[in-house]
Amino acid sequence: MKSKRAHILLPHDLVKEIDSIVGPRGRSAFLVETAREAVRRRKLLRFLESDTPAWKDADHPELRRSAAEFIRELRQESETKRTKKQRRGKK
Repeated sequence: MKSKRAHILLPHDLVKEIDSIVGPRGRSAFLVETAREAVRRRKLLRFLESDTPAWKDADHPELRRSAAEFIRELRQESETKRTKKQRRGKK
């Protein structure tokens, strides 16, 4: 992955705390990980605060009738497969 050098200023006490956790050689990796987590969290919060639906009905045609019916069908398929395996095992 390409990297870009960025000059940032951190308070001395924060640098000391980071170093005590990851050491001076782990500073960059720690800051990258922390920044990625913060970006993910902010994106998620922005999404949760928006009116954008989590998914589109067109992307999930199996749920068009109803979620309960879809789950019932899945359970029935699973039960049928389990019964067939049990019958084969008894022979």
